[in-house]
Amino acid sequence: MIIRCTEKLLALLPTSSRRSLAIVEPDDDDWYANLLRIARRKCVLVTHAGTLFSAFASGVGVAEIRSIHDLVIPLIERQLALEGLPADTFGHLRSSPVTLAKTASRSILGCMNDMAEMCKAAVSHAGNLDAAVIDELNHQLQRTIFHARDYIPSIELAAAWRKRKH
Repeated sequence: MIIRCTEKLLALLPTSSRRSLAIVEPDDDDWYANLLRIARRKCVLVTHAGTLFSAFASGVGVAEIRSIHDLVIPLIERQLALEGLPADTFGHLRSSPVTLAKTASRSILGCMNDMAEMCKAAVSHAGNLDAAVIDELNHQLQRTIFHARDYIPSIELAAAWRKRKH
């Protein structure tokens, strides 16, 4: 599993992790991770490159970010479960080694920036970052359409992804 981290997220990782970033060709199986600050709290948004399937976590501590794989994998698995998709939709995440790399696609980062604005607006509208707001926000992220994926919601792309890969 490749996790492509933004500069903001990389800045919170241990120096050893930043020094050992992999240089790998971009792939649709990659995951992108970004650090957001919403309501004065650290939040993480992870997005699958091929489908734009995303998961948002709020109130994330620096210690959690420093062991990014321990944060990202359960976050993805939880979102898959909430959407009724099998845990292996994107392969066996827990059994594959995690490799950190720099971001490689401006298109995906642009979509993630749109998602970040959507997250900020939803939190502002709700007034807080409680679990119900986060679950609803994650639900909406899967149904947002982007030109980069031919206006097909990521939930549909993720379901098709599993069929394509298995």
